[in-house]
Amino acid sequence: MSLRYGCYRLASVLNTPAQLPPYKGSTFRGAFGGALKKVVCAVRDKDCQSCLLKERCVYARTFENFQDHPVAKQAMKPHPYIIEPPLESKTHYIEGDHFDFNLILLGEFNDYLPYYIYAFEQMGQQGIGKRINGKRASFDLLTVTNAGQEIYNHNQRQLQEVEQIESLQHIPRDSSDCGFIQVECITPLRIKTNNRFTSNITFEVLVRAMLRRISSIFNVYGDGEPALDYRGLVAAARDVTVYEDRLHWQDWQRYSNRQEQTMLMGGHIGTITFKGDISPYLPLFALAQKLHIGKQTAFGLGKISYSIK
Repeated sequence: MSLRYGCYRLASVLNTPAQLPPYKGSTFRGAFGGALKKVVCAVRDKDCQSCLLKERCVYARTFENFQDHPVAKQAMKPHPYIIEPPLESKTHYIEGDHFDFNLILLGEFNDYLPYYIYAFEQMGQQGIGKRINGKRASFDLLTVTNAGQEIYNHNQRQLQEVEQIESLQHIPRDSSDCGFIQVECITPLRIKTNNRFTSNITFEVLVRAMLRRISSIFNVYGDGEPALDYRGLVAAARDVTVYEDRLHWQDWQRYSNRQEQTMLMGGHIGTITFKGDISPYLPLFALAQKLHIGKQTAFGLGKISYSIK
């Protein structure tokens, strides 16, 4: 099974001072959605759910979670993008400050890259962050690169065709022999168990989250759900124990324009080390490191890395 996976680096520079939150994923995602809708929406006074154009509209297909694919009945279809914002906790920026962020696209949504780049250009003109003297901070999108190839340059204002889109493969088993794995939660990891956010991350909880995320993404945006022994992997995960837990819960807030309220979006940050038969799970970790896991991955949450011993 394979999945087209594009990771695009967007380099930008601020034209005015900016005030941004410590975690910027929600801010970037909200501004990106608003800009993309203005760029592509042909019927601005209609709700996407009732719009006749929704099946062809780049905005609706990117942001609206229509259940038009045979995923699990109770599961929400995963978003086809992930925004990885700057990880620095800096909140105050001055004119001329540079910042970079990643846009990850899945499957056929890599073909929509020109729309997204144009939307980020418009997002720069409309501004981001809190208003300063009545205006949000504007910025210029300088370059867009993928795997070392420059796709877009602000000065030339021309788009180059992407030479190579990475194809993620699922390999059923890794031959590496290891007894320890350290997992780092780089951005808040939010995992629900029995409809509640889990306070303790066990290896089984982590494996279940990876299997859900990977199987749904490959099913919706790739060549189909990977042929895995799901029950066997989950059962064996119970024998892997926590060796060292250095995770802590980090709270942060975001304001939802759609729900018109402030929402708590905390999650686990730090590292956790597991001991046991890790080898069968290495392919899952390799994919999860690229695809994120847990809730609110579109904001960049659930970004993990791992090392084995």
